[in-house]
Amino acid sequence: MSGPVAALLGDGKRLHLQYGPIDLVVEAFGAPEEVALAYHQAQAAFPEILPDLVGEVGILRQAVTQQTTVTGVVARRMVSAVSRHLPDFITPMAAVAGAVADEMLGHLIAGRDLSRAYVNNGGDIAFHLTEGTQFDIGLITRDAARVPDALAVVTDQERCRGIATSGRGGRSFSLGIADAVTVLALDAAAADAAATIIGNAVNLDHPAIRRAPASSLDPDSDLGDRLVTVAVDTLPWSVVADALDRGTTVAASLLQDGLIDGACLSLQGVSQITGRFDRRIAKERAA
Repeated sequence: MSGPVAALLGDGKRLHLQYGPIDLVVEAFGAPEEVALAYHQAQAAFPEILPDLVGEVGILRQAVTQQTTVTGVVARRMVSAVSRHLPDFITPMAAVAGAVADEMLGHLIAGRDLSRAYVNNGGDIAFHLTEGTQFDIGLITRDAARVPDALAVVTDQERCRGIATSGRGGRSFSLGIADAVTVLALDAAAADAAATIIGNAVNLDHPAIRRAPASSLDPDSDLGDRLVTVAVDTLPWSVVADALDRGTTVAASLLQDGLIDGACLSLQGVSQITGRFDRRIAKERAA
């Protein structure tokens, strides 16, 4: 494996950081000198992230318990995020992408005068807002969509600072059948863990669904011999609705418990929304 790579992207505004499986796009907004210092801070901290995770990967691939103990700062973020979902089965790896984004955002903004910033780790995003600023977060849940199907406007007055997506179409295996579950939460690690839990809940048995042991697809998978979704052929609408309802029930419970701020669940062109995402706003802005 080659070492860490850091470079400005072609627009000259965003920083690209890549090391092994970690691939980040970073953007900060503010005076040029503050942005340059922020990027320097992020670049300096980045090389330590992956080695620290590798050192504890054996623990991080095991189901979390109340006794799970790790030492690395990103690993601790991961364990904290997934522990909130006990006793459900979940490993700290369910929050790895979000936890890395959160940690790198902390290094990016430390001591800097920035109006806004974000760290995007393959779609799991940690962001920073200051007074009077906001991010408009649009979701496209259908391949053919030209405008967002749902939108969340997050301002500095709200607690939400992370967004993450999970599902069978992502970088990791899923126990469920959702094409995608996108979650807004306090930080990216919390959103990442919750998206995994909700995505697993969008599930049922049907002949059109094909599964295989995770270990048969990847011997190092944190899911072991658990059956993960390999493919989903066209499902009857009633089955799609039932599966989404199951996931939405879990999302509503997490929303009530304060673990998420919103969720958008999608399966075969159908989506359900809980909490902060607003379908109406997206349609109005597209008009």
